[in-house]
Amino acid sequence: MKKILFSILVFVSLSLQAEMVDTYQFKNVEDRTRAVALAKSLRCPQCQNQNLVESNSPIAYDLRIEVYKMVDEGKSNQQIVEVMTSRFGNFVLYKPPFELTTALLWCLPIGLLLLAVLLMVRYLRRRSENREICTALSERQRRELAELLAKNKDKK
Repeated sequence: MKKILFSILVFVSLSLQAEMVDTYQFKNVEDRTRAVALAKSLRCPQCQNQNLVESNSPIAYDLRIEVYKMVDEGKSNQQIVEVMTSRFGNFVLYKPPFELTTALLWCLPIGLLLLAVLLMVRYLRRRSENREICTALSERQRRELAELLAKNKDKK
């Protein structure tokens, strides 16, 4: 009986997920809306594929509260983004700016696609140039054809 009770408790505890609740009080509704939108536009440094609002990690919670405080202090979105990028780099931005450091990231897929197309065209051209189109029969092929035709006439 104890084993069954223990397994039920383990199953229930695994299925429940604790959520951090933001209890930050804003001065007005507009600041809350702006803060949540800004936190949604910043990526969680730990989760990498979630924004600060969606992530349940402790660092995302701390950064979300920090964003809320900066909005409440009256800082602009640009100032808040600059603070975050100075701490974590352009990684926290879902749309990083086009810079020399990100140029490879932006241009590499296009470059690889163009290289693949170029190599394919080059391969197909060489292949068509090397293929000889010969419609004339060799002497051996002519003899074999004549023999086949002669056999075919004999059968009729």
